Amino acid sequence: MEAGLFTANNVWMMVCTAFVFIMHLGFSFLEIGLTRQKNTVNILFKNIFIICVGLLLYYMGGFNLMYPGFEEGEGFLKFAGLGIAAPEGGMTPGYADGGYTWWTDFLFQAMFAATAATIVSGAVAERIKLGPFMIFTILYVGLVYPIVGSWKWGGGWLDQLGFYDFAGSTLVHGVGGWAALIAIWLLGSRIGKFNEDGSPNAIPGHNLPLSAAGVLLLWLGWFGFNGGSVLSADPALTSLVLVTTCLAAAAGGVGAFLFSLVLYKNYDLTMFLNGILAGLVGITAGADVMSPNEAVIIGLIAGIIVVLGIALIDKLKLDDPVGAVAVHLICGIWGTLAVGIFGSLASGEQFVSQLTGVAAAGVFCCLTAFIILFILKKTTGIRVSKEEELEGLDAHEHGMSAYGDFRMNDH
Repeated sequence: MEAGLFTANNVWMMVCTAFVFIMHLGFSFLEIGLTRQKNTVNILFKNIFIICVGLLLYYMGGFNLMYPGFEEGEGFLKFAGLGIAAPEGGMTPGYADGGYTWWTDFLFQAMFAATAATIVSGAVAERIKLGPFMIFTILYVGLVYPIVGSWKWGGGWLDQLGFYDFAGSTLVHGVGGWAALIAIWLLGSRIGKFNEDGSPNAIPGHNLPLSAAGVLLLWLGWFGFNGGSVLSADPALTSLVLVTTCLAAAAGGVGAFLFSLVLYKNYDLTMFLNGILAGLVGITAGADVMSPNEAVIIGLIAGIIVVLGIALIDKLKLDDPVGAVAVHLICGIWGTLAVGIFGSLASGEQFVSQLTGVAAAGVFCCLTAFIILFILKKTTGIRVSKEEELEGLDAHEHGMSAYGDFRMNDH
């Protein structure tokens, strides 16, 4: 391979790494906007913690755990821990067919690693203790995420089965979504979320402009999330992936706002925003194997599904302040199964492989998340006191306010 092409590929992958990093700012804005101002510092602290610790954990062992070399017969024995080093030839076109260097590979994948815990952060907002959440993040990002990822992306048993997940509808969003579901079940709902008869009350977020900015930043980040998953700057495939990604996002937003308009008779901005994310999550598993028309269909269905998913979560008396379970888990499942229904891989056999992957990830993630969180619940406790919740986690956990002396009506 000529040096210029190798350099171009590597530069594109580094740019995509930066795009995925920007998604953490998007998640932060989305979460703080959809929750109350008294918990803003707490949410920002969690998101910053996830990025910093996730990167260090992936360096210490997660990368080797996720890519253990099954094909060479090394299995998890390759997991050495306490740091990584580039292999011989890792910085040459001989590595990864000239798509990128080994260090770029590590950093790009590391940006994905923290996303799973970020999804959980939004779902448990406003009532989880910070200490136990940090312990959960370390164990889940450090061990659970790379193990599930190794089943497909590391050449493991799901890869051998034919399971396909281009950029992580299940391996990233599903992994985070299952943990979020278990966490909100064990935590319980926020005070005032449900009436005695089980009917839900809306707890409005304090800054919808920030939430809108967060969603647009996430959409921007998806140019790297999906575009970088081509693993090179291949012109034809990269451009197709970016088109299918954007069309699915747009269709998801339109589908969600129209469907919620029919159901609830109002133009709901939060449904519109979550619909965009639903379309993005839905297309992520098969962005490289779908036509533009199929991407629109997948996104449109995802937008409808997210509205129904949010209603279902409320019906089950589960409290998810940002709609993370509906967006990342339910739409992640839809997007993964869609690979067996639409696109160049569609077949009955492929659908069964997709279903197997969804089920395997679901069982493993639910079991591990439950074990970690249940132990924490019985030892340190995972929920703040009633007083702390009512007065806000910023004051009690951090001793500071996000907005200084400026006060808004927070109730």
